[in-house]
Amino acid sequence: MSTGTADDGSSVSEEEWERFLRDSVNGVPDAPKEPSARARQVTRRLREEPGQAVPWRAHAPSGPRRRLKAWHVVAVVAALGLLWVALTPGSLAGWFGGDGGRGVVAGEPSAGFETGSRQQRGTVEEPFRGSPAALWADGAAGISVPAAKAVGWMSAAQVEQAIEQTRKFLFEGNLDAGVLRGKRPDKAIALVNPKQEDMPRFFERAFTRPDEKHDPLLLFSRFDSEKTRLVGDVVKVRGQLSVREGERGALVVASDVTYVYPVVKAAAGSDDVVRTVVRREVVASWDDPAKVRTVPGTFSLISYKVNMTNGGCDGKHTGYFAPEFGPRAPGEGPGLDPYDRSKAVTGDGPDGACGNATRS
Repeated sequence: MSTGTADDGSSVSEEEWERFLRDSVNGVPDAPKEPSARARQVTRRLREEPGQAVPWRAHAPSGPRRRLKAWHVVAVVAALGLLWVALTPGSLAGWFGGDGGRGVVAGEPSAGFETGSRQQRGTVEEPFRGSPAALWADGAAGISVPAAKAVGWMSAAQVEQAIEQTRKFLFEGNLDAGVLRGKRPDKAIALVNPKQEDMPRFFERAFTRPDEKHDPLLLFSRFDSEKTRLVGDVVKVRGQLSVREGERGALVVASDVTYVYPVVKAAAGSDDVVRTVVRREVVASWDDPAKVRTVPGTFSLISYKVNMTNGGCDGKHTGYFAPEFGPRAPGEGPGLDPYDRSKAVTGDGPDGACGNATRS
């Protein structure tokens, strides 16, 4: 039986109304009486008030509406936060002194990382103690790369390969264990266009008779293993690659990367840990072989700059970093924070900030 109400305002069903009419004609003694005008008025008012039953054909929610509890809201917000972190894995780094791998930040946080004489010194067990680099990624994982898309003469797939080869150049010249111990970075050199004017001569001179303009440290990180050794096998890194179109449709890949090397003296039992901090800006051009003389799989160097702290202050160019141990005399000029990546690389060279670093 339908539970809806009649259209004329009666509170009885159509079946009952028909039986009423039939029984009234037939004279049935207990036939139901027709509702009074007062009853019909009350019924009509009840129908018009909110919250009453609706016709069975009308839409109704499947269940009563419930008020959200506080913990429901918290759970939803937490789930959305986890989804955001999953989709942007580098986003949390900025909350803890990082920049998500992008590399350029307005200085590192000062809390927990003291400067000057109060700074915590690293130890053999904790070589990055007291340094912002403690929060950085290990090795090449600290170099972020852009999404590959077609640029100039290169397709998206070719751009992706060029980005990875440029990243490989940075690894082979600044993170390879053998190169850091003083070996020649042949794998890195092999990625530089041998037909580029002056570069073959630069490399030959840099590794045989280094001087101010021909110094392997302008491009590569090397320590003299007879004087200095790295602490552990971790180098902390922060930086990024970026791409743009250059001259004649070339793909230009620019890198801005900071490397932090914890070292001690090479003598057995040495435990005086210091850090050499090197920031490099290298700009490479992947040229169209139809327009520029180049060897496939290699790039030409447009420019390279380096800033360094505690890598050697005696003015000598040996082709190796020569960090100083123990107390250091303050240098002339304003102090330099080697972890502040908000400023451009000045290109002062391997000994451009001797004694001026505010922290290491």
